[in-house]
Amino acid sequence: MTVVGIDDTDSRERGMCTTYAAHRVAERLRSPDGGDDGPSVAGEVAAGVDRVLLVRLNPAVEHKTRGNAALAVHTDADPDRAFEAARSVVAGGARTGDDRTNPGVVVASGDPSDVPDTAATFAREAVRDHHRIDDAEALLAETGYRAEGWGNGRGLIGALAAVGAWRAFGGTDGDWTYEHIAYRIPDRRGTPREVDRDSVFAAADRHYPAAWDTVDRVEGEAVCVPHTPGPILYGIRGDDPDAVRALAGDVESEPVAATELFVTNQGTDAHLRDARIPEVAEGRAYRVDGVVLASPKTREGGHVFLDLADPEAVESVPMWGSDDAGIASPGEAPIRVEFTGDEADRLQCVAFEPTKRFRNRVRTLRPGDRITACGEVDDGSLKLEKFAVRDLRTTEPATPECPDCGRSMGSAGADQGYRCRDCGTSAPGKVTEPVDRDLAEGWYEVPPCARRHVARPLVRGGFDAPTHPEW
Repeated sequence: MTVVGIDDTDSRERGMCTTYAAHRVAERLRSPDGGDDGPSVAGEVAAGVDRVLLVRLNPAVEHKTRGNAALAVHTDADPDRAFEAARSVVAGGARTGDDRTNPGVVVASGDPSDVPDTAATFAREAVRDHHRIDDAEALLAETGYRAEGWGNGRGLIGALAAVGAWRAFGGTDGDWTYEHIAYRIPDRRGTPREVDRDSVFAAADRHYPAAWDTVDRVEGEAVCVPHTPGPILYGIRGDDPDAVRALAGDVESEPVAATELFVTNQGTDAHLRDARIPEVAEGRAYRVDGVVLASPKTREGGHVFLDLADPEAVESVPMWGSDDAGIASPGEAPIRVEFTGDEADRLQCVAFEPTKRFRNRVRTLRPGDRITACGEVDDGSLKLEKFAVRDLRTTEPATPECPDCGRSMGSAGADQGYRCRDCGTSAPGKVTEPVDRDLAEGWYEVPPCARRHVARPLVRGGFDAPTHPEW
């Protein structure tokens, strides 16, 4: 076996797509005539391709191109032939005119399940952490893998990560999903895509939930159809390869030039690491537990901000001892949340405007609610991808009512409780009152139109609490 890793062939402005580069490499190896990449070496025979792997790397990396995908082709072609095929495709198709596009190709001989520990570790860290170019160069020297980089060689990082990813994330026992990608005829690229919206929505309904994130039904958006320049017509994602192929077959569109089925880590939450709030660092994605400190605030642009505290830095304090914080009796004590930590124990979370209706879920959180929040930390804030409600505050402090006339009592003075000015009745302090909450315990997520490639949709299951999927 041979593993071919490819990364960083595309450009935000000039199009192309690294998935397409990997497809072309696979086709060149499968076809004695070189497939749509043109003639191969005379006398070559078709090689087998076991799979084409699409690996989403750390979405917080500064130098990523769009979805930060790296690709690997697992083939029985010999390493020399595989390297020449990949080199030819990348040299001929990568958008190296963009100085932010710096492709890399890495070829390793042997089964993808047998890469060394160092290569698997490198791949895991590329999804959850950061690497420098010299990290990749040092590992290439250690492994002896054949490689070539263009520009500053940054693409060698992703290409090497793609080589190690199959072993890093469990091989045949790992949590993998599938994407069926249809590619446009070259002459049509750069023109508006012609995909029948009604057929996409009807097909999405038929094949859900085995295929997911095809459309956003509330926003009315065909999520599977990209808006950026490039060769992709649409991409259908799901847990079942037959389902994604079948859904694609039901889509009415302009002619399709080629298709490829990718095995991916999309929709797996592979980027998240468990941590406490004081442990979070910039440019990584986390799953953290916290207590809501204050009511969420909506700021300019429609972004919703939430202050979260580490549970060990919060105390629930009975409210008594003043005219606005007394109690009728100890068993009825209202509670306030008191932050006892320092700045490292608190974390600002944000639901940005593009997360649409998800923001309404965040807005309903109240001080004292306990949640698990997931997302990338950037500029000191965690960008929410999903959250789980662990414990809801279902009562709140309230001014007592007069038992005789039913009117709200007024303050009787500092530390003197409350008194009805009409009836003369009194109460020692505030009482608790039930609150209707428009939330239940369990997981909530951003809608499909705002989902990151690697984020796990709730419909996939495997969560530790009830789920409330967006579809």
